[in-house]
Amino acid sequence: MSVATSLTAQMQLGARFRAVRRRTLELCKPLTPEDMMVQSSPEASPAKWHLAHTAWFFESFILRAFAPGYRIFNADFPWLFNSYYRSFAAFPQKHLRASFSRPGLDEILCYRAHVDEGIERLLEGSPEPEALERIELGLNHEEQHQELLLTDILHAFFTNPLRPAYLPEIATTGAAGREEADPLRFVEVAGGLREIGHHGEGFCYDNERPRHRVWLEPYALAYRLVTNGEFAEFIADGGYRRPELWLSAGWDAVEENGWSAPLYWTGEGGDCSLFTLRGAQPLARMAAASVSHVSYFEADAYARWADKRLATEFEWEASAAGTAVEGNLLDSGRLVACPATKVVQGESPAQQFGDCWEWTASAYLGYPGFRPLAGALGEYNGKFMSGQMVLRGGSCVTPAAHIRGSYRNFFVPETRWQFSGIRLAE
Repeated sequence: MSVATSLTAQMQLGARFRAVRRRTLELCKPLTPEDMMVQSSPEASPAKWHLAHTAWFFESFILRAFAPGYRIFNADFPWLFNSYYRSFAAFPQKHLRASFSRPGLDEILCYRAHVDEGIERLLEGSPEPEALERIELGLNHEEQHQELLLTDILHAFFTNPLRPAYLPEIATTGAAGREEADPLRFVEVAGGLREIGHHGEGFCYDNERPRHRVWLEPYALAYRLVTNGEFAEFIADGGYRRPELWLSAGWDAVEENGWSAPLYWTGEGGDCSLFTLRGAQPLARMAAASVSHVSYFEADAYARWADKRLATEFEWEASAAGTAVEGNLLDSGRLVACPATKVVQGESPAQQFGDCWEWTASAYLGYPGFRPLAGALGEYNGKFMSGQMVLRGGSCVTPAAHIRGSYRNFFVPETRWQFSGIRLAE
């Protein structure tokens, strides 16, 4: 790489750094300081914590390692805002994050500014290639937390008795009206020996490599995601009362948690509504939109009820090969799943990206020959390869620059607070 090319890449990275950091603050603009303290479930985090932790990542893994003379902002922050990197520092239990009334929001914002200045100074010099790679990792880490921030805000506002809206309703969510989704049909996909995993020069996480070959039998994927209206038919047919449709652990989750509908559905019949980042929406208005906030267990039970199945992550990736990253992502500004009639085009499986993360039938495991990153950063993905299921495709709160065909999200199978939906396969 020439010196000119290297400087151009460095300038582009600096511009991306500023844009990503700015977006995180913009996502917090509709929130009050009180909103930013709420942690409404053990799996969620307060918005204020997201602001601090994303700064912590840049400070801990870039500035402390590659910026000579860098001054740590606060001696307590390296452990206070650590998430789960045990080889880096101790950290408070996750469910206690709502108790962090101190440091205050103003100090957190000063912390972010301090870290931003450090990264800018680093980029003005001649940083080591490893430092640049870690900055890119930090930006992808922050984009993950932008999505989590919105996911956690939705849950926090749903648990608030006032059920406030994060943003007001707009025409694309209100006037989408009582449209009907295109009839569900399936697109045949050729089987054979396919290559899976990231390739090329762009960024990827360690869990997307190494690229390897898998054998796929011929299969078919649904042209679109399952809609709210279709899932309502599953409920009406006793889907949550029929143990024969559920995996054993899934039925246990139904009974233990009292599930009778997806998370954020309230009311029954004609009075049923869905709570979204833009407030409550009548089910009748959202019937054509993709069902969201269902667990793997619910997705699997619905597929069994429909006499179909969930795709494997390899089937999903093979069908997405060569597909442009287009869809209802965070950049659209909708912040809710939209009617399938708005996004279904062409003759290949649609909605490959955006709307809802799609549960797959694949357990989250390392690819053949997988090796985590060295040091504490190796804890980013690898140590979670047990008891979790893979999701693909991104959602309406995933930044478009963050998602790609080889991207692997993962959660435990009972997770419902994420923007997760269902694509059927056969």
